[in-house]
Amino acid sequence: MSGTRAGRPGAGLAGTALRTCHQAADLPPRQAPDPTPRRPSAPTPRSLALPQDGTLRAALAAATDDRIVYDLDGIEAQYAALLRELPGVGVRFALKACPVDEVLACLAQLGAGCDAASPHEIEQALRAGVPVGLIHYGNTVKSDRNIAEAYRLGVRDFATDSLADVTAIAVHAPGSRVFCRLATSGEGALWGLSRKFGCSPEDAVLVLEAARAAGLTPAGLSVHVGSQQMTSEAWQSALDLLAGVVGTLNGRGILLDHVNLGGGLPALGVLDKRGRPLDPPVDKMFAMIREGVQRLREVSASPLDFLLEPGRHLVADHGAIRAHVSRLTARRQPSGELRHWLYLSCGKFNGLYEMDELQYRLEFPTHTAALPSATPGTPAATVPAVVAGPTCDSDDAYAHEDGLVRVPAAAESGDPVWVFSCGAYATAYMTQGFNGFQPLPYTCVRAGAASPEVPPR
Repeated sequence: MSGTRAGRPGAGLAGTALRTCHQAADLPPRQAPDPTPRRPSAPTPRSLALPQDGTLRAALAAATDDRIVYDLDGIEAQYAALLRELPGVGVRFALKACPVDEVLACLAQLGAGCDAASPHEIEQALRAGVPVGLIHYGNTVKSDRNIAEAYRLGVRDFATDSLADVTAIAVHAPGSRVFCRLATSGEGALWGLSRKFGCSPEDAVLVLEAARAAGLTPAGLSVHVGSQQMTSEAWQSALDLLAGVVGTLNGRGILLDHVNLGGGLPALGVLDKRGRPLDPPVDKMFAMIREGVQRLREVSASPLDFLLEPGRHLVADHGAIRAHVSRLTARRQPSGELRHWLYLSCGKFNGLYEMDELQYRLEFPTHTAALPSATPGTPAATVPAVVAGPTCDSDDAYAHEDGLVRVPAAAESGDPVWVFSCGAYATAYMTQGFNGFQPLPYTCVRAGAASPEVPPR
């Protein structure tokens, strides 16, 4: 389902990072986490998603240059935990959140499909081993050429939200299945998705009736509650909306076979703009979804399958960046206030795109332990600083007034910095070299991995 993020117009954020991958050469075959759906006996430990993972830290410590590091074992564990929380719900990984071949292959081996937003994403998913039957075209915005190419590649499930799009699908992907995206308010999310995607319940009925008349299969409905959703109430509202439309469609003789609950499940290890830990009620969200799934099955006149499109929830907290200090400076503002600035070697345009709406946990391994924010008890040898990237662009910085970060006063150019919980959208929004600052390479690691790096492709 396309559009889990809103970008800055004109930023040109479409690059692909250089790639390297560490894999174990002499370890015995790994046993994948058991994906058997089962109701959890206790809430999933949130510590799974916080930056204490030894494998990730070891890789950061071993890195001698800037790079993104993905912990594949951590991603697998997060996937297995999600299946335990939501038994019987299929997963279509939101590819745009982390378009990394090794991550896609890792999830495909566990049975996950992909939510793709373009023919190029479909091709990448297929190369990574995702069966075409587990790939849907989740973008409601697509040209005739896009539709025809996806159809040629074997995709038969298309998202839609308008009559014009249905007409085009009928012409260029005849006989395909469509699911209609309902608009939501996006309230409670860091990035709401209330304007570009989705239609009203009344329009959804018209869209699916038109699909039936055009020889398509009106197969389902979908929603998206907004990216990094922070409330369980958003899921309640979305599920209420779905239940009403399912009932109306049943009355029109349209019997659906699935409901796509979209993305929105949050990452757990990030901070808000002011440097305070975000604490989304994930246990309540999961409970709300389980109850909603049961209610929809009771309302529907036909058997329903359910899908979910997690992106950041699976990868954000299991990706980190090894960067370095470009410079720590102090300059007086026009008001006369002395302001410290920590310039990092990466920023909005090469790894940290989402820093407009959140802060990342920073660690300075050669100076002190983690310094997430200006909290009581922070060591005296720190200064509150604006954190910014290296480019000559004023947008390449944290919000100046809301989120000063405590950083070591003795930080010097070249000192390593570890940036946690930035595995979502770090590679996806990388530019192709804005201001000459190149995309970061990435490394995928597992516990015990020791083989040489594969050269960049």
